[in-house]
Amino acid sequence: MEPTIFKVYKYRWIMLSIYMFIVIVNQLLWITFAPITADATHFYGVSDIQIGMLSMCFMIVFIIISIPASWVIDTYGIRIGVGIGAVLTGVFGMARGMATSYDMLLLTQIGIAVGQPFLLNAITKLASRWFPMGERATASGLGTLAMYIGVLVGMLLTPHLTKLYGINGMLYIYGIISSIATFIFIVFSRERPRTAPCHPHEEERSLVLDGLKDTFRNKNFYWLLLIFFVGLGIFNCVTTWIEDVVRPRGFSAEQAGIVGGIMIVGGILGALIMPMLSDYYRKRKVFIIIALVGCIIGLTGVTFAENYTLLLASGMLLGFFLLSAGPIGFQYGAEITYPTSEGTSNGLLILAGQISGIAFILAMDSFKDPVTHSMNKPLVVLIVLAVLSLAASTQLKESPFMTEIKK
Repeated sequence: MEPTIFKVYKYRWIMLSIYMFIVIVNQLLWITFAPITADATHFYGVSDIQIGMLSMCFMIVFIIISIPASWVIDTYGIRIGVGIGAVLTGVFGMARGMATSYDMLLLTQIGIAVGQPFLLNAITKLASRWFPMGERATASGLGTLAMYIGVLVGMLLTPHLTKLYGINGMLYIYGIISSIATFIFIVFSRERPRTAPCHPHEEERSLVLDGLKDTFRNKNFYWLLLIFFVGLGIFNCVTTWIEDVVRPRGFSAEQAGIVGGIMIVGGILGALIMPMLSDYYRKRKVFIIIALVGCIIGLTGVTFAENYTLLLASGMLLGFFLLSAGPIGFQYGAEITYPTSEGTSNGLLILAGQISGIAFILAMDSFKDPVTHSMNKPLVVLIVLAVLSLAASTQLKESPFMTEIKK
C-alpha cells in the first residue's frame, strides 16, 4: 500500500507569523517594567515589590484563567480563542498608555494578563491544526520563540524609550504597537486549512474536561509538570529580578539589562535549533535532558560569576538551554497525553510555571541577604531544584508518536 500524502499549505507560515506577532507584543507588555524597576519606583512613588507586581499579576491571573482559556480554544477554535487574547492585548495595551496613576496602571496590566493564556495556550493547537507531524516541534518552537523575542525586545527597548520619551511616552508607543498587532490578527487569521495536514488520529483531540481526566492518569505527564514547574519558575523569577540578581556584585542596571537580553538571545537560538534537531532525530526525551544539563551550568554561572564576560556567557548558556526545553516539552506533552487537547496539556504546563514563578519571585525577594541584598542563597536553592528536575527527566519515556514515525 502506498503511503498517504497530505497537502500542506503555505498559509501555515502566515498563520504562525501573525500568531507570533501578537504573542511578542503581549510578552513585551508583560516584561516592560523589569529592566526599569528603579525608574518606575521613583516615577510612581511605590516599592520594588509593587513594580514587581506589574509582572507577577500575569502569573496570578494565568492560574485563574488558564483552564477557561483552554476550554474556549478547544471549543471555539483558534480565531475566537486567540482572538480574545489579541483584543484584550490591544485594548488594554492602549489603555495602559493613558494610565495616570499606579492603580490605573495595575488595572490595565491585569487586563492584558487576562489575554495572555488565550494566546500562550494555543501554541500546540496551531501547530497541530496547520502543520504535519514532522514539523510540529519546529512550529511549536517558533511559536514559543515569540515569547522570548517579546521579552528580549522589552528588556532592550524599554530603557531606551524611557530615556527618550519618559515612562508615559514609552507606554503610549507600546499601546499603538499592541493595537496594530490586534488588527493584523483579526484581519488575517484563519481557523484551519482546507484539508488536514495529517491522519485524523494525529489531529482530533478530546475536550478539556475529558482530557484532564486522561492527563492526570499519565505518570510521564507528572514528571513533565515537575520539570516545567522548576524550569519556567526559574525563567520567570530570574527575568523579573535580573537587576537585583546582579546589582550586589557591582554590575550596573545597564549591564543587568544586557545580561537579561543576552539570556533571551540565547533562548531564541535554542528555540530555533533544538526543536529542529528534535524533529530531525525523532527524539524528545534526550533533548529535554540535554537542555536541563545546560540550564544547570548556566544558572550556576549567573549565580556566582564576578567577571562580566563570564556572566554574559552564563546568561547565554542559561537562556539557550532553559528556553529551548519549552517548545520540545510542549510538543512532548501534547504527544504523550493524546487524545487530550493541545490547549489543555499546554495550559497545564504553563500553569505549573506560573505557580512556581509567583512562589520563586516572592521567595527570592524575601530571602535575599538583608544587608548586601544578595540573592545568591535563593539562587542556590533554584540550582538544587534544577538538579532534581534533571533527575525527573530521566524517568520520562520517549514519545509514542516519535516511535511510530521511526517505524
